[in-house]
Amino acid sequence: MENKEMRNKHKILMEYKYEPKSLKHGYTDKMLYVNVGDNRIEEKDIPEEVKEKFIGGKGYGMRYLWDAVNPDTKWDSEENEIVMSAGPIAGITQYPGTGKTLVCSISPMTDIPIDSNVGGYVGPYLKFSGWDGLEIQGKAKEDVIIVIDGIEGKITIETAPEESVDGHLLGEQLTEMYAKDEHEKRQISVITAGTAAEHTRMGILNFSFYDIRRKVARLKQAGRGGLGTVLRNKKVKGVVVKSKPVKGDLNNPFDQSIINKTGIKLHKEIANHDHEQNNMHKIGTAALIDTMIEFDLLPVHNFQYGTHKDAVKMGNKVFINKYLTQGMVDGCWYGCSLACAKAVDDFELKTGPYKGHKVVIDGPEYENAAGLGANCGIFNPETILELNFYCDTYGIDTISYGTSTAFAMECFERGIINKEITGGLELKFGNEEASLELIHQMSKGEGFGKVVGQGIHRMKKIFAEEHGADPDFLFDIGTEQKGLEYAEYVCKESLAQQGGFGFTNKGPQHDEAWLIVMDMVNNQIPTFEDKAEALHYYPMFRTWFGLLGLCKLPWNDIVPEGNAKTDEPAKIPEHVQNYLDLYYGITGKTITPEDMVRQSEKVYNFQRVFNIRMGKGLRANDKSPYRMMGPVTKEEYESRQERYDSQLKEKVGVDPEGKSTEEKIKILREYRYDQYEQLTDAVYKRRGWSNNGVPTKEKLQDLGMDLPEVLEVIEKHL
Repeated sequence: MENKEMRNKHKILMEYKYEPKSLKHGYTDKMLYVNVGDNRIEEKDIPEEVKEKFIGGKGYGMRYLWDAVNPDTKWDSEENEIVMSAGPIAGITQYPGTGKTLVCSISPMTDIPIDSNVGGYVGPYLKFSGWDGLEIQGKAKEDVIIVIDGIEGKITIETAPEESVDGHLLGEQLTEMYAKDEHEKRQISVITAGTAAEHTRMGILNFSFYDIRRKVARLKQAGRGGLGTVLRNKKVKGVVVKSKPVKGDLNNPFDQSIINKTGIKLHKEIANHDHEQNNMHKIGTAALIDTMIEFDLLPVHNFQYGTHKDAVKMGNKVFINKYLTQGMVDGCWYGCSLACAKAVDDFELKTGPYKGHKVVIDGPEYENAAGLGANCGIFNPETILELNFYCDTYGIDTISYGTSTAFAMECFERGIINKEITGGLELKFGNEEASLELIHQMSKGEGFGKVVGQGIHRMKKIFAEEHGADPDFLFDIGTEQKGLEYAEYVCKESLAQQGGFGFTNKGPQHDEAWLIVMDMVNNQIPTFEDKAEALHYYPMFRTWFGLLGLCKLPWNDIVPEGNAKTDEPAKIPEHVQNYLDLYYGITGKTITPEDMVRQSEKVYNFQRVFNIRMGKGLRANDKSPYRMMGPVTKEEYESRQERYDSQLKEKVGVDPEGKSTEEKIKILREYRYDQYEQLTDAVYKRRGWSNNGVPTKEKLQDLGMDLPEVLEVIEKHL
């Protein structure tokens, strides 16, 4: 059916007309509320107090989500919301990495608030259409789409009976449907999920950006925590945002010249040094693959090992020379010269419902290659790319999929589950066909794919209760925490990174703190106090990106000359100053690096209390599976026996001579858990939390976050 015919079958359930408000200093001070259950559309004024305390982006997401839900709200409750906001700096075109949107909801994976950042054009286009954020609440009775037309000043809720659900098709259909001509396609951005988001808990949201060179609507993902599952549970098939043409001054900044000057400086750095640093122009974030192999940090076989003899088959040069399109300008927002949004063009699919189709594949990002590939023992780049495509279009989180599948594969190899349980799938490490079959089953809600699609937290319960597995062993090898699967880094030898994953609010995602190199390679943070300071500063600094609408890559994936000679090279002081200048140029407000951290602390502590309100957020929830701390099994220990024996002698003070591998594992385990507990104490103290992980009243008062509803929650736990 032609797109025009499909649109003619739409029924408009609600139409709301408005006068798009122009931005002033990065804000419209308006929130758009859409309830698809009772077809209600409202605009809300954002109070000055909310603006001051929560800034934008993730801050707005957490504040408005808190107001929408209650302690008994589940992910599939009608009152649960999807809230998205870009932040005041988002949408400028002069500085790289300013197109991010933060999306928040109660997660199907964790049952607590999730935040996920995503590129694409939706967040900036939402702003340019008059809205600092969007709340979606309620459940529709049939599949609907939400259309936000910032040119006409019109919002509609429409039935969408004929369109596809899978992301790559629906993104194209809705872009074609609402653009008057080819030129206008670039003014449209679309949110989709996919068929697997209907049957799993790990559904994603795809945010589109129209690639004028390839003439296709490409996809970026809000991948973590099951946001696409929430969208499809609400029977929202897609969201369309249509904006006026982009110009460099739409944020109506306080001082445009400062923004221009700061952007020119970074563009020059990228032009001069990207090719000799991380080579984002050629490979994007997959540049990390070779680094992780070199330092024994690439997850292999469910994080058991850090490298593999076949890992070179998926190395940087393979993707650069054979798959990723070179010589074409890429980027998921205007003006980003870092251009990490790489793509594989004309890839012919070999399996599934789109077999034989030639498609554009976004990436692979490092996490996709490591999780879909090495962690499952798969080193064939073409299989990794096929899995990457189907995760995106079906709407599946690549990290949760890869880590969950790796866990299931280890359980299969250890006899915890068998072919009778898996429906005939031989889920051994390296079985490419089995992994592909799993993903197609998820799309249809069939077979063992539906079980894996529930995530590790629920698989552990199923395997213990229904198949007699040892729950303690499952906890050790089940690489999830708070219900969210670990991102793709082996952190056994980095206590700081164990904390960087373990002390997160949403679960083990690397966007809060990535300290492996500082800790393990450079030994820059040797003491508990040093690590605690790093685990305070970096999560707060990185949170700031999520408040303002920024990508973190231009901060530390390109560094200026002379950075190594600064007092704190890991912080990249010149780039920190860039962000202070951008903030002033947009808002007219002067802040210091300490102010940045305080702005983040307000939201970070609010989110911690939000977790507690929803039933998690205490010390017990920050415990890590031992697989991410040390060797669980004899094979793991003996694969690095020289290293571990040396540590027993030098760090623990125990002579390993004459001891069995099992005895040595036990001694090392006790030592490493003790180290983690000491680190927990130090980090909580530095953050101003109680010994149980609760922000203290004094800390909240100091931050100005001693709101009555917040104090009511913590008083029950202090």
